[in-house]
Amino acid sequence: MSETKRPFVVIAEFKVNPEHLDAFLALAADDATSSVAHEPGCSTFDVCVSPDDPGTVLFYEVYENRAAFDAHLETPHLARFRAGFPALIEAERPVRFLERACRGAGGA
Repeated sequence: MSETKRPFVVIAEFKVNPEHLDAFLALAADDATSSVAHEPGCSTFDVCVSPDDPGTVLFYEVYENRAAFDAHLETPHLARFRAGFPALIEAERPVRFLERACRGAGGA
């Protein structure tokens, strides 16, 4: 089976200790901004917080393909995030991998 041309989507979700939320979001912002700025295969990296439960943080990442995501796994900014986040969270939910089927107009 050949590799699909659909963008590769990664959804990661964390339950963050409320007293460490700011520190977690700072680490997440470093990973997100560095990913979009320095990885040509990363088009989107949004860090989302639940309005009903601010300790629930979701990453929505879009890569050109699986190979671009695999390259992300080797970056120094992800290494920084991985080194710092475990002490800040209560739980990490299983990462989900999808392919984007369509995108709404505007892309905002």
